[in-house]
Amino acid sequence: MTSQTQSMSLMVPQSSGSLEAYIQSAHNISMLEPQEEYELAKRLQETGDLQAAKQLIMSHLRFVIHVAKGYSGYGLPQADLIQEGNIGLMKAVKRFDPDVGVRLVSFAVHWIKAEIHEYVLKNWRIVKVATTKAQRKLFFNLRKAKKRLGWFSDEEVTMVAENLGVSKADVTEMESRMAAQDPAFDLASDNDDEQDYSPVHYLEDHSSDLASQVENDNLEADNQTRLLAAIKTLDERSQHILQARWLDDQKTTLQELAATYQVSAERIRQLEKNAMNKLKARMEM
Repeated sequence: MTSQTQSMSLMVPQSSGSLEAYIQSAHNISMLEPQEEYELAKRLQETGDLQAAKQLIMSHLRFVIHVAKGYSGYGLPQADLIQEGNIGLMKAVKRFDPDVGVRLVSFAVHWIKAEIHEYVLKNWRIVKVATTKAQRKLFFNLRKAKKRLGWFSDEEVTMVAENLGVSKADVTEMESRMAAQDPAFDLASDNDDEQDYSPVHYLEDHSSDLASQVENDNLEADNQTRLLAAIKTLDERSQHILQARWLDDQKTTLQELAATYQVSAERIRQLEKNAMNKLKARMEM
């Protein structure tokens, strides 16, 4: 890491301690308007203003968290994934050219993913690719058993399985695992040469707007929180009716609820409608 990137790293909150508090803190930081982002990036580019770099980094921490969540299935600590993503974000901020006409988030996502990919590969694939005894045996012997490049024929699979004392299914699965590759980037994630730019870093994917996706996720989570709070303001019967009619996996009919409360189905329908109107009013406040 260069001295400038090292200096910038001091600005990023460490994702240690309470991960929930860190995530909440990152989401409380306001996102930048396009003009604000451009002006800050120009200041950093022209004068090396680290305060501008700090603002650019801090306002994009939420995007790192969003990307890091996509790698939770590997069983690695979420805090470590976020921290690696933060390193990618800092490298992206350092290299970002605002005059290209692309938003920082579209540029940075490639660097964020590159750092997380590298971390996952170093800490997961070598161990997880071979978990059982048969798989470990295959892992260290399969390459020596290959007669040619490419996929084994059925006869070769049979021969390798017999020679190594494992099943044909194990041979096929391990060959598939060993052949699997992660998406490549045009530049290595540890490349710090400021002159090495790749066109891929400035390609906008209009079908996958990360900024809008994060905003939508935050809005959905906020709406869910407000909805649950609004439901709690209803009386117990209204809560039960809405739960039974809309939230349970097995929906309850008006007639079944009418029998439970010993009223008519029309009365249950009225109570349901009144409860929904109250919720709507609470949500619009």
